[in-house]
This record gives sequence, structure tokens and C-alpha cells, in this order.
Amino acid sequence: MKNEATIHEAERLAHQRFGVDEFWNRHDFNAVFQSAIPPGMVRFVESLPFFFIATANRGGECDCSFRGREYDASGRAYDLLKVLDAKTLVFPDYSGNKFFNSLGNILVNGQIGMLCIDFERRLRLRINGRASVIEDRSAFANLWPLAQRYVAVSVEQVYGNCRARIPQMRLVPPSDSIFQDE
Repeated sequence: MKNEATIHEAERLAHQRFGVDEFWNRHDFNAVFQSAIPPGMVRFVESLPFFFIATANRGGECDCSFRGREYDASGRAYDLLKVLDAKTLVFPDYSGNKFFNSLGNILVNGQIGMLCIDFERRLRLRINGRASVIEDRSAFANLWPLAQRYVAVSVEQVYGNCRARIPQMRLVPPSDSIFQDE
């Protein structure tokens, strides 16, 4: 798959300022990036119980948000992400605090950054692209019957990160017991 990513001015400036420009002159900076989700990463992305998104409004004011799985009344967990093809993924938007920080940003500035972390295996993947809101509740109701709407992401850049400083943690099933008197 051809890599369409290119180093941008701010990255080049940081490389020079922080003394790594010679390193990247000897190595292909853009070889780190891919312009689509590699086939081997699809299962990883689709198996995630949570991920983080970053969005910004027209003025560049940022918001970071957690996205996690939804559970039905019987405790069944719904998948969180669906890779439609190597350049497109979709995830549900559930009823929340009604702030609409992320969705509001997406409506005026579709740029999105997604951070996917598997703490058990200490794996990290970043996906950057353009997001749009799908308001037709029936569009993916077969996957997410409780969703209010969906977010589609056109993938522009995908890259992994090293394991440095990712703590190894074990995920445990959700429980309401921490909120109950014991």
C-alpha cells in the first residue's frame, strides 16, 4: 500500500529544534506512516474495548474524549469499532452527558486523531483522518442498536508507536460494585 503521508512543517521544525534532523535525514520519516489500516491491524482495532479521540473546533481549540463499549441490559458487550475497508472505519455515538464536545468539533472541523491502546499486550496505534457524523440511526443499527448516531472516519494516516512507558495492565469486566455500599 502506497504511503501518502509527508512530513509537515511543524514536524520538520521540531526535528531541527530538538536535534533529530540528522537522524531523519538518514532514515525515511514517512516510512513509519501508512495511509490505510493494514490488514493485520483490523482485528486489533475491532477488538478494542476503548480508545481515545482528539478533535478541534474551527479555532483549533482541542478536546480529547474517551470512547468505550456499550452493554445491553443482559450485560452483552457491543463491538466498538468496525473497519469497513482499509480507508474507512465507523464507531457508534451513545447517549452521554449531552455536551457534544467531540461531535460539535467534528461538525465544524472533521480532523480527528484516534489513539488505540492495548494495555495487556502493550500495543499502541494511532489513526488520523477526517470524521463525519452519520445521523441515520438505522445505518448501523444491526451492529449498534443502542447508538444515537455514528462517526465515520476516512483514514489518512496510521502508525504504531513503541511500547515505551505503556504500563502493562489487566482489564477486568465492568462492575457496578464500586458504586454500591459494601
